[in-house]
Amino acid sequence: MQGTVRAFDPAARAGSVLLDDGAEIPFGAAAFDASPLRLLRSGQRVNIRVAGGAVTAITLAGFPLPEPPPPGTRAPGPPDG
Repeated sequence: MQGTVRAFDPAARAGSVLLDDGAEIPFGAAAFDASPLRLLRSGQRVNIRVAGGAVTAITLAGFPLPEPPPPGTRAPGPPDG
């Protein structure tokens, strides 16, 4: 599914995406951390994966979505430190 970044808070690593039908979908840090991205800007086109009504992964349009983690594991997060 594709959309356009409406807002992104780099400190929280969370934001929202506007779908092409005008619906706004929020995404949390886990969805952002599932991708190799470091930053998003308003207006960027993105691919998103939605499961269970929540965004589980987000990446730039034209880039493949990362594979979902195996059941029972968590998505990689930012390094500790």
